Amino acid sequence: METQTRAVVSGQWLAEAVRCNLVGPKLRILDTSWHLPELKRDAKAEFAQRHIPGSLFFDIDECSDRSAAFDLMLPTSSHFSRYVGDLGIGSDTHVVVYDTSEYGSHIAPRVWWMFRMFGHSLVSVLDGGWKNWLGDGHPVTAESCVPERTEFRAAANLSWVKSFEEVLENVGTRRVQVVDARSAGRFRGTEPEFREDTLPGHFPGAINMPFTTFMDASGKELETEGLSKVFREAGVDLEQPLWTTCSCGVTACHVVLAAHLLGHTGVCVYDGSWFEWFKRASPEHIISEGEGQKV
Repeated sequence: METQTRAVVSGQWLAEAVRCNLVGPKLRILDTSWHLPELKRDAKAEFAQRHIPGSLFFDIDECSDRSAAFDLMLPTSSHFSRYVGDLGIGSDTHVVVYDTSEYGSHIAPRVWWMFRMFGHSLVSVLDGGWKNWLGDGHPVTAESCVPERTEFRAAANLSWVKSFEEVLENVGTRRVQVVDARSAGRFRGTEPEFREDTLPGHFPGAINMPFTTFMDASGKELETEGLSKVFREAGVDLEQPLWTTCSCGVTACHVVLAAHLLGHTGVCVYDGSWFEWFKRASPEHIISEGEGQKV
């Protein structure tokens, strides 16, 4: 069997764990789905209808800083501890995360990174997500389960989280490579962002690697050779410092996961990402082929 600390686990491995009734205090499965408003999908309602047996719903809206001006910002350590403790997750629980996006994985790598940032390394992403779980004929259920609350103590590694001020300084120094995981259209400024108050574009020096770059056509993570190739072709040197960004710090975590699979674990996330940058940066630090002006 794959080890607990493996960053990506296969559907076959998880199906075997479900079949052997291993889901419980030592193994928790989380449906982390969250959908863009334009899709008009209710992730929690879909979970209630069917999900991987034994899984619980991780509401990334609830487990975020609700007082922040931007979407899905990191919660405090105490908030995260309470939230995942209520899901029956303790310090020795192996957590497997997945989501129901059409891509294979969308939100799951963000939650994987959140657990790691808060000091919990026993966390894995289900390779190919719900899409491949269904495609491979693995079991689903509508049955719900209520876990016994467990104490979880978060120990945040805030050095993995970058601020607007740090990114702004780096725009001047270019000391650190920064990868933007949004689609090419949003990066260039030719396709709209999903927030109406934010125009698309990017900041100087950013390198565009859409998060789908790291997955194959089925939605599974590329093998190490393929991952190395996409970083190399983008001009990213994983031996050098690397930060990552996107719209709101979510798909940026696909870059972190890909680098992790290649043995590079120190990639940092600009949590505010483009939504914060667009609101706070001066016009000369907003590059766009589209409208290129403030809303």
